[in-house]
Amino acid sequence: MRRREFITLVGGATAWPLMVRAQQPAMPVIGFLNVQSANSRPHQVDAFRQGLAELGYVESKNVAIEYRWAENQYDRLPDLAADLVRRQVAVIAATGGAPSGLAAKAATSTIPIVFTAGSDPVRAGLVPSLNRPGGNVTGVSFLTDALAAKWLGLLREIMREPGTIAVLVNPQGPDAAGQLKDIQSASQTSGQPISTTMASTQAEIDAAFESIIRNQAKALIVSADPFFNDRRQ
Repeated sequence: MRRREFITLVGGATAWPLMVRAQQPAMPVIGFLNVQSANSRPHQVDAFRQGLAELGYVESKNVAIEYRWAENQYDRLPDLAADLVRRQVAVIAATGGAPSGLAAKAATSTIPIVFTAGSDPVRAGLVPSLNRPGGNVTGVSFLTDALAAKWLGLLREIMREPGTIAVLVNPQGPDAAGQLKDIQSASQTSGQPISTTMASTQAEIDAAFESIIRNQAKALIVSADPFFNDRRQ
């Protein structure tokens, strides 16, 4: 074999892996959108990856995941959702509460969206119906706002003496108005007095607790909200 022919053959052989890789289908990408922070939700991410693995999808092996965290700043969600849409992800997992799902829904009407929410998804505006969600949005709801009367009833049972029950609400949360309405309705039905305190920042949480103690509330209901979940301790 002549030298020139050998070089041509070797050169063609080295190009084969490149050609094979070019012919392989692109790895699907999942957009993961969460209103909270990565450091506060590691167990949720682990569970998400485990669920994918059970279906045969392993991150970095046959599926990629683009993570977007809003760091409890609700106003960042629209831009983060829009970025995932620009990246043409195959599906958006909108987790951590209704705000993520609403931002994703506003960003696209074609990319499938799977949400997790604590509130009623119909009342939150995520889907028009529970049995027929329609469109490109579906998900799981824990319906925690339906437990308002139970929260109030349980607290009345364990309170050592009658008195006012404080209610802590994040006014920026899309579920806040609905949850507060349910608690107020339960309060009127039971005759249990309540006092509402608002907080949407760490400083406001500190001030809220000072007010609750000052007003000598006998118990406290913390409304279901991702912002409060991140600050349980």
